[in-house]
Amino acid sequence: MSTRLDALPYRHVLTLPTEPAAVRLARQTAEQALIEWGVSLRHPTVDPALLILSELVTNSVRHAAVLSPTMTVIYAAGPDCLAFAVHDRHPYQPLLHASVTETEAGGLATVMELTLGLGGNARVRGDADGKGKSIWITLPL
Repeated sequence: MSTRLDALPYRHVLTLPTEPAAVRLARQTAEQALIEWGVSLRHPTVDPALLILSELVTNSVRHAAVLSPTMTVIYAAGPDCLAFAVHDRHPYQPLLHASVTETEAGGLATVMELTLGLGGNARVRGDADGKGKSIWITLPL
């Protein structure tokens, strides 16, 4: 999938405290954005996408809160693509594709299994100053 994320016509940005309640708020915001953008919540990609998003936000809450009091969730969509990112200011950049071979359930292993199973892409993008990162997920609709 080679969709240019900046070319997607729909976009929403949400900044949340890096606290457990962020998981629910990020998911509810995603559902509302999808409805507003005309994407059916019954589309077969939506439930796995919401789980992926929940796992990414949970990872930021669990692992980045000590250095990143807030996180940013970016939602984007087009006619045939759904994309989202979770950004925090913790410098650790996980190796996403290594998590596919891990035996531990949950977290990034779940993210990668679902993303790849849907024919999507996952990418870590480090901040220019090296003190943060975004994990971007792109899924076909």
